[in-house]
Amino acid sequence: MKKILLIFSITVLAGCKDFLDIPPQGRVTEEEIRTNPTAAQDLVNGVYNVMWLGGFGPDVHGLQYTVITSIVSDDADKGSTPTDYGPALEIDNFTYGPSNANVQNFWTGYYQAIARANQALDKLPLSPLGDVEKNKLIGEVRFLRGYFYFNLVRTFGGVPKLDRVPTPEEANSDAFQTRATAAEIYELIIGDLTFAAENLPLKGATPVGRVTKGAAQMLLAKVYMYQKNWQKTFELSKAVIDSRLYDTLSNYADIWRVKGANSIESIFEVQTGTNAACNAAIELYANSQGIRARRGWTDFGFGFNNPSASLAAAYEPGDKRKDATIITILPAGTFLWDGFRVPSRDSVENDRYNYKAYHSRTQEPYCGSPDRTPKNLRVLRYGELLLMYAEAANETGNTAEALDKLNIVRKRAGLPPATGADLRMKIWNERRVELGMEHDRFWDLVRQGRAGAVMRAHGKNFVDGKHELFPIPQEQILLSNNRLKQNPGY
Repeated sequence: MKKILLIFSITVLAGCKDFLDIPPQGRVTEEEIRTNPTAAQDLVNGVYNVMWLGGFGPDVHGLQYTVITSIVSDDADKGSTPTDYGPALEIDNFTYGPSNANVQNFWTGYYQAIARANQALDKLPLSPLGDVEKNKLIGEVRFLRGYFYFNLVRTFGGVPKLDRVPTPEEANSDAFQTRATAAEIYELIIGDLTFAAENLPLKGATPVGRVTKGAAQMLLAKVYMYQKNWQKTFELSKAVIDSRLYDTLSNYADIWRVKGANSIESIFEVQTGTNAACNAAIELYANSQGIRARRGWTDFGFGFNNPSASLAAAYEPGDKRKDATIITILPAGTFLWDGFRVPSRDSVENDRYNYKAYHSRTQEPYCGSPDRTPKNLRVLRYGELLLMYAEAANETGNTAEALDKLNIVRKRAGLPPATGADLRMKIWNERRVELGMEHDRFWDLVRQGRAGAVMRAHGKNFVDGKHELFPIPQEQILLSNNRLKQNPGY
């Protein structure tokens, strides 16, 4: 393809369960949208299902998403064997450049997702559905587009603003081939999420797995948090808390098992499942992070994204979250929660593996395709919301409220309550251990203004003023006839 805008037909993948359990669909025409009320729903399902995109090509939530969001941070090391997968090693060491394949595929995957969202938004107004139902569907898609752009702007800064399907004449115009500012992208995101929050139903009033009002409010609060608009972050977080539709799941470890999927703690997660085609899952998410054998047994994956020694040391004594986050391989072997025993330390490549990405092939649904393990990705959950509220409360001078919500999180972890001294740093530290290996750590460090110091202390080659953002892919600069301008330092 020779355009930044990656346009392709709306293809709804075979689903897994509930609203995703539909047969494959071809291109949805204007005639179908105008005459068939179910066509609009199929169109929206296609936007949800693009979140399964992974593998070694364009990626939204697979291995390359894990590299860009987790291996880059001090939470994780590349893992596997020392020389395995050079592009990920470059990102782990901050030696990557604009031609890095992970950077290119992350960009391409997210713009494919945005293209699909824009195509749905282009056709949904033609549906014969009533305004309330139609706006609900539009709200779901605008939430997803806002989420896609939020990950792009955090990764690259200003990016091309593709807010509609262009005409053939527009596709190669400066408007679509140059970078909008980060502020302009945030304005688009806020508009999308505000519309979603105003038009989506509450949790329980829509099928499980669909975007809800609470999800839109939480993501919008998170966007404002990155802009340091603490009052808006506080108000939106409070609205979700006050809805009383969410709570912390009593057993932290259960959040990442099938029995914890779409639980009372869940605010938004990528839905997966099993089907005849084994494709209702994020390609190379769980398997790429699975335990890698050295000899003597059949392993569970590629062994990438290993929890770091730094993360392991960040937990206080007695913190229940450590053993729920990190599989520590003992010299004599380690039993996993489903009863499987990893034979011994010398039978595997690495010391630690990501427990949150582990999916049991014996105690949880599994259709026989290791690259498509049906593991829901938890994107937004109540534990993080409490810490967002706590941070916003502290920044707006409400120490008592900040401590109250912080200590709800600590109580579940089996820890004593925190006190008010140096509360900002305590909340930041709590985010690290509560959200360990959940893909936000690097972006947190950047927004907190301490990425350089932390990364260098972790032994990474981080350069201030450069590595806060990833480079614009060189391939995209060339395809734009050099109209896309590179980030500083690259």
